[in-house]
Amino acid sequence: MKKLALISVYDKEGIVEFAKELSSLNYQIISTSKTYEILKKENIEVIEISEYTGFKEILKGRVKTLHPLIFGGILSFGKEEEGIKPISMVVCNLYPFEKNILSNLKEEEMIELIDIGGVSLLRAGAKNYQYVTTIFDKKDYPIVISEIKKYGEVSLELKKKLAYKAFNYVSYYDSIIAEYFRRLNKEEVFQDYLSLPLKSSLKLRYGENPHQLGFYYENPFIKNNFTYLWGKELSYNNLLDINSVYNIIYDFNFLEFRDYKLCCIIKHNTPCGVALGKTPKEAFEKAFLSDPKSAFGGIVGFNCEVDKETAEKIIDTLFLEVISAPSFSEEALNILKRKKNLRIIKLEKNEDNFEIRNCLSGYLLQEKDKRIVKREDFKLMTKRIPTEKELRDAIFGYFCVKYVKSNGIVIVKDLMTVGIGGGQTSRVDSVEIAIKKSEGRCEGGVLASDGFFPFRDSIDIAAKT
Repeated sequence: MKKLALISVYDKEGIVEFAKELSSLNYQIISTSKTYEILKKENIEVIEISEYTGFKEILKGRVKTLHPLIFGGILSFGKEEEGIKPISMVVCNLYPFEKNILSNLKEEEMIELIDIGGVSLLRAGAKNYQYVTTIFDKKDYPIVISEIKKYGEVSLELKKKLAYKAFNYVSYYDSIIAEYFRRLNKEEVFQDYLSLPLKSSLKLRYGENPHQLGFYYENPFIKNNFTYLWGKELSYNNLLDINSVYNIIYDFNFLEFRDYKLCCIIKHNTPCGVALGKTPKEAFEKAFLSDPKSAFGGIVGFNCEVDKETAEKIIDTLFLEVISAPSFSEEALNILKRKKNLRIIKLEKNEDNFEIRNCLSGYLLQEKDKRIVKREDFKLMTKRIPTEKELRDAIFGYFCVKYVKSNGIVIVKDLMTVGIGGGQTSRVDSVEIAIKKSEGRCEGGVLASDGFFPFRDSIDIAAKT
């Protein structure tokens, strides 16, 4: 007696070859209309689903498989009951909702891409994995055929594995639809129930340390904002540092500095040099001079195109892990590519408005910090009025200190950082580190702190310098 296999696929790549193999292995194929037409054209023995159920497709194809003969067959206990034949295999992939979320389709067009019958088929087959082989991934076609040829049937172990894949896929698919409606309704991400669609994008060499696995997952609603142009594969720590570059270069938006280019050098997820210059080359030179020792092996970022002169200066000056910018001239790219292992990353502005991290047995979510201190936020508390130069350095200093974590202190002079202290449990220690890093260049500069001074000790140390 032939086993029944139901095939209903949107993505039809590989399905003809798979169906031919099934047919040769004593499977009777049931199929929905368009898949049926393709298989029939290839002379594969196949029964159209409406012929099998005696019920035609309705509502312009919205209802095709939702029938007791189909779901009773999938959910049966492997034998015929009440005139319903068991279905031993479900092969189904879903309408391409994900593929179209960034294509500006109208709402009614997107609604028609929400799969109902396909999701139900996969869930039913996966639930009844002891009796049903459930396949949505075309990469599994040859694996299933190999097992049938080897053992005469699909092993329970593989059925269970495929059931997990099906449930995982359906869960991801549903999370995309939920996220679509959240955005459609302009709902906050902070809800009682939260499902975020995440899809594996990169397998990293390792995690934060060599003994840790590392992966990068993307949200399909956010167009990829970095493009890998050249160099070795990216690591976990590279991506964290690139994210710091991204935040700095795309948060920087001051009208009074519109004639300047920005360069930042990141090391261990925190800046060791940030500067403005009339050209990208000048900005790089000033950022590098902020802390030449720490800059070695760091990541350089620009908020402007990297040109030939800047590229030449960089490769003659410093060993880097990564260079990131919105664009690179062709000449600059050719120069930078002389460094075989240097990773070159193009960054575009595109992001979500919240951030997430694991904590205890759950996760912390918060809005992204997009507040930037500007001139109008300052309140004069001293008798001496600051000069215009000091005010501009203060504005730039308070921009930079936002990206220095834990008691951050930044000293700025001439629109460049000359001393950065952070990562300390004491603000006094951060002040002392920033002054030491400045190597005597901080006189006449401006000191910015990411928090208030609870005592006068930090002020006294700065005053004596």
